[in-house]
Amino acid sequence: MTATATTPAGRGLLAGMRAIVTGASRGIGAAIARRLAAEGAVVGAITRAPLDRRPGSVVERTIRAGRCADLGDAAATRAAVEALAAELGGLDVLVNNAGTTVRADALALSPEAFDRVLGVNLRGAFVAAQAAARAMGDGGGAIVNVASLSARFGIRRGAAYGASKGGIVQLTKALALEWGPRGIRVNAVAPGYIATDLTGPLLADERRRRAIEARIPLGRWGTPDDVAGAVALLCSPLAAYVSGEVLFVDGGYSADG
Repeated sequence: MTATATTPAGRGLLAGMRAIVTGASRGIGAAIARRLAAEGAVVGAITRAPLDRRPGSVVERTIRAGRCADLGDAAATRAAVEALAAELGGLDVLVNNAGTTVRADALALSPEAFDRVLGVNLRGAFVAAQAAARAMGDGGGAIVNVASLSARFGIRRGAAYGASKGGIVQLTKALALEWGPRGIRVNAVAPGYIATDLTGPLLADERRRRAIEARIPLGRWGTPDDVAGAVALLCSPLAAYVSGEVLFVDGGYSADG
């Protein structure tokens, strides 16, 4: 994990590292990209739609290179990772954050919708990790997959999402076992209740919001920056002997039960 001629001088936990973040256009993914850049990494992003890269924008200051790809398309995902790794001059870090969901009763959930969620959340993460590991070679690196509380707890009307995130946990462990001898560490973070656009309806429902907060030992919802900090730690040399782990970033929610 050495700096290249394209890496700006900087200090931080990730100084000189080259990182790719999927789903970096908003929410948790955008916070992760900002935090990795703040820690000195050169960041590339894979997003579904083009990013706002106008001069002076947050994206323009944070993300060195970007590619558009549907993570449900294996060929497009592989090509995006390969292109970004080449543009960054190599690859040290991959954060698999991109995801989608379909909320529906299991009896009403179509096989096509189920496949779409797993295709983006699980197969997409695998394809990106596979391409990243090839780009990293035997020089080592860090991969962090974004799982969820639903990897541990069942969620009504979230069968496909929960299945995909449970799969992410097992994928993380399998890749850590296989790629550890090459110096590649593979871990996951499992966010709890995080305040984002997607959880806006829950936050707006005062009764449900209070019920959730009452279950969280720290007494508050998390923020995207809370997750980003945990990701940066797992990508950094401070976690050099950590692999195959799932870090729950949930304010202690999962400690009860």
